[in-house]
Amino acid sequence: MFADDERRAVYRVIHERRDMRRFSTGTSVPDAVLARLLAAAHAAPSVGLMQPWRFIRITDTGLRHKIHALVDEERQHTAAALGTRASEFLALKVEGILECAELLVVALGDGRDSHVFGRRTMPHMDLASVSCAIQNLWLAARAEGLGMGWVSIFDPQRLAELLEMPDGAEPVAVLCLGPVPDFPDRPALEIDEWTNARPLAEFVSENRWN
Repeated sequence: MFADDERRAVYRVIHERRDMRRFSTGTSVPDAVLARLLAAAHAAPSVGLMQPWRFIRITDTGLRHKIHALVDEERQHTAAALGTRASEFLALKVEGILECAELLVVALGDGRDSHVFGRRTMPHMDLASVSCAIQNLWLAARAEGLGMGWVSIFDPQRLAELLEMPDGAEPVAVLCLGPVPDFPDRPALEIDEWTNARPLAEFVSENRWN
């Protein structure tokens, strides 16, 4: 068992993690810190030890702008699909692609179909494994005092083509990473009055679905 202060630190970073959209411009992430974050992601569990994750660091400014354009286009489509909440959605800040210090694209690697262990009846376990890696990176970033935002508003096929991914590979997330002005004490979507988090009791039952 870990010491009391170490356990408290783990729970603190879990509860103080936020999906960040606002970043401090003109900042950077030291190479050693980025290496630690990626190592934390790579230490995630994966079904059958398949390690399906791939990380693409975007360092080209022009490419960053193209990714932003893809996200902004899908943002308009999402707004249209929301109907009466379209204008409310468009008022939200949903990404920090152009402002963040580091931009990463996380993808499912090709060749995953060869991994039968853990995927015969639940083939989506590769996506679950990648999500574990992203969460590891997220928590490590918060522990380093950095913000991270998961952007999922994009056309996967177009992003895959833009990044020249091989057949079978699939982008899962655009991650904005870097120093932030502050960490809000509540989720941004609560602060922006988009929705409210529900209590744990609504999600836990015993022996059967309730």
